[in-house]
Amino acid sequence: MRTDETIDALLGRGVTEVIEREHLVQKLRSAARPLRVKHGVDPTSNDLHLGYTVVYRKLKAFQDAGHTVVFLIGDFTARFGDPNDRLETRRLRTAAEVEEAARSYLDQVGLILDLHKTEIRRNSEWYDAMPAEALLRIMSHFTAQRMLERDMFVERMKKGKEIRLQEPIYPVLQAYDSVMLKADLTVIGSDQAFNELQARELQRDYGQEPQDLVLMPLLRGTDGRRKMSQSLGNAISINEPAGEMYGKIMSIPDALIGEYFRLCTDVPEAEVKGHLKSIRAKKSNARVVKATLAEEIVAMYCGRAAAKAAGEEFTTVFRGKGQPNEMPEVEIHGAGHNLLDLLVSQNLVTSRSAGRRLMEQGGVRLDQEPVTDWGARVDLKDESVLQIGPRRFYRIRVRG
Repeated sequence: MRTDETIDALLGRGVTEVIEREHLVQKLRSAARPLRVKHGVDPTSNDLHLGYTVVYRKLKAFQDAGHTVVFLIGDFTARFGDPNDRLETRRLRTAAEVEEAARSYLDQVGLILDLHKTEIRRNSEWYDAMPAEALLRIMSHFTAQRMLERDMFVERMKKGKEIRLQEPIYPVLQAYDSVMLKADLTVIGSDQAFNELQARELQRDYGQEPQDLVLMPLLRGTDGRRKMSQSLGNAISINEPAGEMYGKIMSIPDALIGEYFRLCTDVPEAEVKGHLKSIRAKKSNARVVKATLAEEIVAMYCGRAAAKAAGEEFTTVFRGKGQPNEMPEVEIHGAGHNLLDLLVSQNLVTSRSAGRRLMEQGGVRLDQEPVTDWGARVDLKDESVLQIGPRRFYRIRVRG
């Protein structure tokens, strides 16, 4: 039995939609066994960002309520990937590439979920050994028309763009995952609703009770507009240094403060509303409230002491226009260098063109002086400080 207060908490804060809410409420109230709560992720990057944690924190809430979280690593489906809203097909990946991306996933997920209580599965368990006939029989439960209804495919066809044959099959495979795991409930980002709805129909066909869905919103990134994504350059990874994480949270638009409090922290709703009301009434500076937000989030992944130290350093560097006490070192040989060449060779910028733009905009400083001429040579001294953008500092070490 689950109290209504617990159920309201599970299905309330941060939830975008619950599909078959009444059905799920009844299961939560009267379940004779813990529900099997599924979540699947395709490993595509070595880092997990705060956008992922919106779902994982909800999974943790179900885990704390006594349910069984089934965390599925889509090591088979990640090889070709779920079609996205871009106009091109995803690049196919090898099993080795996917495995490399998956290695750090569980370590990072373990910052939120209790892995000792989590059932961890991989969908290569059934797909790698599946005969072609078995796959075709699964596919026979669906129609091509249904799979092609997705907005991304409609848009591609309007623009005359190709749809590769494996793409419409992806929801079929995701649906069968729920059959294999006997999922009672799936907690997922709202962008995965179509795929998981297919699972409900397939479970019925296989004689299972269809899973309910808890859909979570897509956290907006540091740009304040688009969903958080490493590929969009607006992500805050949960395994980056405390100072970097703190600084990125401080850079989010003020309009996202409430969203980040509600989706990324455990701060009570009454307190969140108090912060927002205080900002609107101009009783509190948004930067001060954002600092509270940043400390809460950083403390969850780096510890409270590291979060406080990051806050102090942020104040010193960005409000006091100072420099951090500790910074990574860049070792070079000889004093005379083209600074743009140095940035590229040391992987301090993503590309030569990006480094050139950054320099032209005054975003690269040497001992606090901007260096805007990307074609000039500069004399670098031992102990000089190189600043790239507002948050990255490096100490130069000259050898030879």
